[in-house]
Amino acid sequence: MKPFAVVGKTKIAILGALLAAASLQGCAINPATGQGNLVLMTENRELEIGKEEHEKVLASMRVMEDEALNAYVTEVGQRVAATSHRPDLEYTFTVIDSPEINAFALPGGYVYINRGLLLYLKSEDELAAVLAHEIGHITARHAIQQQARGRLANTAATVGGVVAAVATGSGYIGSELAQIGSIWAAAGVSGFGRENELEADSLGAEYLRNAGYNPRAMIDVLSVLKNQEDFNVRVAQRQPTYHGLFTTHPRNDIRLQQAVAQAGTVDDAQLRESDPSVFRQQIDGLPFGENTVRTGDRNRYYQDLLSYTMVFPDQWEIRETPTTVQASAADGSASIRVEAQRMQESKEPRLFIRENLGIEDLQRSEALSQYRLLGYTGTHTNESGHHERVAAIYLGPRVFVFRAQVTDPEKVDELDRLLLSSIRTFRAIQMNERAGSTGLQVRYVQVTTGFDWAALAARSPISQYPEETLRLLNGYYPIGTPEPGEWIKILQ
Repeated sequence: MKPFAVVGKTKIAILGALLAAASLQGCAINPATGQGNLVLMTENRELEIGKEEHEKVLASMRVMEDEALNAYVTEVGQRVAATSHRPDLEYTFTVIDSPEINAFALPGGYVYINRGLLLYLKSEDELAAVLAHEIGHITARHAIQQQARGRLANTAATVGGVVAAVATGSGYIGSELAQIGSIWAAAGVSGFGRENELEADSLGAEYLRNAGYNPRAMIDVLSVLKNQEDFNVRVAQRQPTYHGLFTTHPRNDIRLQQAVAQAGTVDDAQLRESDPSVFRQQIDGLPFGENTVRTGDRNRYYQDLLSYTMVFPDQWEIRETPTTVQASAADGSASIRVEAQRMQESKEPRLFIRENLGIEDLQRSEALSQYRLLGYTGTHTNESGHHERVAAIYLGPRVFVFRAQVTDPEKVDELDRLLLSSIRTFRAIQMNERAGSTGLQVRYVQVTTGFDWAALAARSPISQYPEETLRLLNGYYPIGTPEPGEWIKILQ
């Protein structure tokens, strides 16, 4: 028998070898920085996740239908991505029809920018800077690193409509993410922390320079976003939106200045000769605020009498009565029925399903929290022997009961995910939707001699903070006046 000390040393050596092997397996070289990172995922799996989550985004968030705008953003994004550390990825750029000032990225090459952020940018260089920052997150695999460290598990708690790190007064971002139900998208929107954000800025500035854009545009964009934060905190009493960024990422941050400076400068001969009128042409006429046009939003249903709306799966047939609506797949493989009932007593949605609907064997159950509405959902086998997803959501004095049935046993999982995604789009109709208003649009005009912000604000259709809003749109917040002949944005 070996002495105890020898046995102990042997065990320690074996344990050390196992830990070293595990470290080697989990450590991968960051393609952007050349440093080792803890990564527990192959690139192929990263690409698979990106594709899966991108499909969720497209199914759950409204995409701008302006083909020219999407083509323009894609052209700029591809130009920047081609100079990145991962140029061989198949990058996809998507403009989301959302008023929130935000952008985010998913693993594998998927970049999203909201219409609301586009409106506050002043040039193609600034657009390129936003896209370059998001590309930096992708090339450095920041989301994958967070997943390896277990941080995405914490993010999962925010999906479902809260998203506290980025929720605004309207809860708009939170409800968008609730529709997606994606911890990856939630992580992208809420940000990756100070170190990763600085790294994305540094990489983005490098990509800007390589593509012929001015790296200083990265700081210009952050000035735009910082002005928004200053206004929201001082006047509107709202929280920052873009990446929850400025709690760790101030505009005058020395490390930020150094990161951008390290990218180098671009002399006039190297700078792209982008035509400012091209950028103006793409922004001119875009909706400002909520886009309340009811057309083109997939298979969105409005129930004006009961004041709710939701999106049913594409091409499903919809039949309605004054208190119910049913949507069915053309092949009869699945259907969803929504019924409104007046609440007789106050109780949790979970208990309503158990006690009022008599369903006690729910599986895959979870609480719902979307658009400031509370609910509960789960699955069971109904009396007909079919898979059925049941949900109860409270809106005003009513409880809305969802009975979503799948009759094709070979597509249960696929169709159940589709039905749950549809249930997650349920919300109250907003006041401007009820009125059918198309809202305000951004228009460009040239400044004349004697221009005055107060005079322009007095003629503006904006009801709250008109001068501050116009200054923010044009990069003159809180002070400053444009020169005669300069193009500025107004709202009509």
